[in-house]
Amino acid sequence: MSPLSEVAVPREEIARIARTALQLSGASTAVADLLVDAALFAEDRGMRGVGVAHLLDYLHAIDAGRLDGNAVPRWERVAPGFISCDAQGGTFHAGFDAAFDELVTAAQSLGVAVFVQSGAFAGGQLGWFTERLSTHGLVALGAINSNALLATAPGTGRVLGTNPMSYSFPRMEQQVMTVDQSSSAAAYVNVRDAAARGEQIPEGWAVDAAGEPTVDSEAALEGAMLPFGGYKGANIAWMVELLAGMSGANWSIDAPSFDSGSEHPGVGMFILALDASKLQNDFVARADAHVVRLSTLGVRPPGTPRMLPLTEIQVRADVLDQLSTRAGRAVQPSTGGR
Repeated sequence: MSPLSEVAVPREEIARIARTALQLSGASTAVADLLVDAALFAEDRGMRGVGVAHLLDYLHAIDAGRLDGNAVPRWERVAPGFISCDAQGGTFHAGFDAAFDELVTAAQSLGVAVFVQSGAFAGGQLGWFTERLSTHGLVALGAINSNALLATAPGTGRVLGTNPMSYSFPRMEQQVMTVDQSSSAAAYVNVRDAAARGEQIPEGWAVDAAGEPTVDSEAALEGAMLPFGGYKGANIAWMVELLAGMSGANWSIDAPSFDSGSEHPGVGMFILALDASKLQNDFVARADAHVVRLSTLGVRPPGTPRMLPLTEIQVRADVLDQLSTRAGRAVQPSTGGR
């Protein structure tokens, strides 16, 4: 079997393997549960670059010391509507989860609340954070910076992170509309995966080390990502950088890499949560009806809709092998589809 071929693994089985692999590598039970939940969230929405395969980034980071899988975040409510958290070299997920109930309470009581987090490892799929808030009826906006991977234009070199942003709006009947996108033309992990497969990347994704546009994925890894939409995408990356910087975290250009070295990136998060019910204009129902109306006009709502959880997860053979080896268990792959 080719290492790049895919294997269908029952959802609960891959979850057990991944949790065990993380725990045996040094992650706490709580952190392992959160990371696996976030990975399956991404798989269910077709965001496979930050799905199960992304768990290897966390495992390798724990091995190298740039992620503390047992870190206990420290958070405090520094003002009625502000919660500040230090991830202590751990994941964003642990700090967000620890302060989540307080954040929801603050937003529902005050109408709006802000959560900032510093000292963290790379974020994964940001929609996992904002959508969780929207399941509690809140409108949520999130921003995370990363180590510098993005040139604002050809020739500038790596100065900002791929700096994703996400927003989630509650809809009727417990539905949520979530948009999660990076400021770069493509996610860095997609370029890295293309290089592993020996494939080219589309024009406009990246520049090489000399600052020249390239379709060579290996050259792109030595160069820099480009923003989507030219300077407008760069402006979004700047906004994310400044919002995430409110936490006191490293600026992207100062942050150690998330996939090499022994220093944790120490990057930041910004989350804004709003309780639109305080406006007393039936916003959620009105917004839901508006989305439906535009859909009937042929407009595709943005984002990736929440689907029924996949019963089987398609996992690359080499990823499954690494997870299984770390977990000390063998897997009998399914012959079925998704």
